[in-house]
Amino acid sequence: MNRRPTSWATTTMETFQWFVFLLASSVALPIVIGSIFQLSFTEVAGLMQRTFFVVGLASLLQGLFGHRLPIMEGPAGIWVSIFSVMAVTGLHSGSSYADTLRSLETTMLMTGLFLFLFGMFKISQKILPIFTPLVTGNFFLLLTVQLSGTFLKGMLGLQSGSSMIQLTDALLAFITFVIVLGLSQFGRGWLRNYAVFIGIIIGWIAYALLIGGQSASSERILLFSFPEWFAFGRPTFDLSVIPIAFITAIISISNIVASIVAVSQTLGVEYDDQSQSKQVNQGTMISGLNNGLAGLFAAIANVPLATSAGFIALTGQKRKRPFIFATILLIFIAFFPPIVSFVSSIPSPIANAALMASFIQLVGLAIHNLSLAPLDSRKIMIVGVSYLIGMGAMFLPTDAFANLPSIAQNLLSNGLLVGTGLVILLEQLWRVGKEGARVGKR
Repeated sequence: MNRRPTSWATTTMETFQWFVFLLASSVALPIVIGSIFQLSFTEVAGLMQRTFFVVGLASLLQGLFGHRLPIMEGPAGIWVSIFSVMAVTGLHSGSSYADTLRSLETTMLMTGLFLFLFGMFKISQKILPIFTPLVTGNFFLLLTVQLSGTFLKGMLGLQSGSSMIQLTDALLAFITFVIVLGLSQFGRGWLRNYAVFIGIIIGWIAYALLIGGQSASSERILLFSFPEWFAFGRPTFDLSVIPIAFITAIISISNIVASIVAVSQTLGVEYDDQSQSKQVNQGTMISGLNNGLAGLFAAIANVPLATSAGFIALTGQKRKRPFIFATILLIFIAFFPPIVSFVSSIPSPIANAALMASFIQLVGLAIHNLSLAPLDSRKIMIVGVSYLIGMGAMFLPTDAFANLPSIAQNLLSNGLLVGTGLVILLEQLWRVGKEGARVGKR
């Protein structure tokens, strides 16, 4: 391979663009969790600090010792669903929000333990054959549906307790969206490579000029602080969290496989079955460690984000070194609350617009995986049933499952989990000949 030397300026710009992507992907969900559990401003700020620290450390560990690909580990829809559902079920059973948060610490620790054991004993590779292109393609489609609503709400200014579209916010968000897409599609050289970074900077400046920045808090902010351990309190153990943690671990493996496949395809890397099995086992084991870190630091558990593939495709950045530098930078700033406060002030509409632009590439990956083999009537039926039921479950109110046991509530209210489970189940039960080749066979 002909490798050209890369300048310091190029590495710096690519590092900052990865850093902005890591940041933008981490900012929104702590705010969402804070609103669900009615956390104070100080508690949300602490959750944000711990999230940055765990996201940076988890992504660094995966990049160096896990699957070793430039894939961000970040808060994801599956864990936000678990947090929100357990908040409701906890109240129904008489538990306070504080009690539920301590139980969630245990859930993250238990999920991490299961994942670590799956990877260490090579159980992950045993179930790898079930994650066919049909499964990963359907997973990508459901993931885009689940998170596109969140991103669109953020672009329209509907994430701050407002029930009406904020026209100025929406206008600036869509301008940012168009800038990112335009530069990534029609720009040349550095304009195309740094489309996300340029779009966010322009949108941020425009937002500050037309709307203004966030008002400063009257509370004193420490210049330096270490992320707090068990900030929600000492974890509480309940037998009901074991099946939830086990099933979440199984579904998380599908997320790990899907992300590895998506980024590998984007990078143009192909693996044989043995290499892919080793990569999945290592990634699963480190994901277990990362979930344990999230429980330890009372953050939101992370999964490998398939949106990393969309970011790479959008910007053309395929080197791993800037990604590693960006994760170290995110870890570093987590120790300085004033910096966390500043960088987390990226306006929500602008951050969501940049993430929405990255998701377009993910839709393409979904279609690509689904079309790797001819779509006969069997495959169309499997995709159609799992997609419609999974997507439909996303729009059901959480209270719809209130009469069911807590474990059923936590599982059935998660559309991504329901849809992915259905496509796996249907494809394994309805087998024709030798269909269902491994994900790694392309």
